[in-house]
Amino acid sequence: MRLNRLVPVLILFVSGPAFAQDWVEYTSKADFFTVNFPSEPKVRETTYRSEYGYDLPARVYSAEAGQSRYSATVVDYSVVEKLATEKSKTCPQENVENCIGGANAGLGYWRMDLRGALVNASWRFFQRDAKVTSYSWEFIDLVEGHQLQLTNNADQSRTHVAIYMHQDRLYILEATVPKGYPPPALFQTSLGFNDKGGNHEHVRYQDFYSNAYPPPPRVGQQPGPAQPGR
Repeated sequence: MRLNRLVPVLILFVSGPAFAQDWVEYTSKADFFTVNFPSEPKVRETTYRSEYGYDLPARVYSAEAGQSRYSATVVDYSVVEKLATEKSKTCPQENVENCIGGANAGLGYWRMDLRGALVNASWRFFQRDAKVTSYSWEFIDLVEGHQLQLTNNADQSRTHVAIYMHQDRLYILEATVPKGYPPPALFQTSLGFNDKGGNHEHVRYQDFYSNAYPPPPRVGQQPGPAQPGR
């Protein structure tokens, strides 16, 4: 069983109307994750504007079940250093301090953009026309993340959000269910992080993983020498 704080609530939701059909375990070899969807998701390419204004490549995986909507957005932050470094070379002289950054912030503030990705992604949900009813730090497979719940004011539907970051990829899971429906735990708690071979069992850690620091040993590995953080 995957180690996370939300697994016990699964038993409450398997009989809900949105879960009467067979779900599929979907694996993306392109974005190194696995998650349950109510059907094979549609996939579209897009871009994601980061906090410091960089357009990052992203994909949106989406599916519907009745009136419920599910999506997983994956943003590739591995390119932000290159984009920010290039931008810093053309900073206008009158704005050079705000553009170049520095040793700690990184050229073009790429380090700050990368380390603040979880917070910024969460903040965007606070800007919606909805009431945030829950906001918490969580983990899945010991990978840290944020979770939010929002009630949409117009129709009283509820949106459940799970945001994680692993190996410089930002994962934003969003599920919106009608008023009175159970939370979409079968979707949220199924997220797993895969190696390039697509096997998420290989990516299970012995201690908490934070994208801002060197990764801890995986299950079955011996601790190695300390490595510098990003």
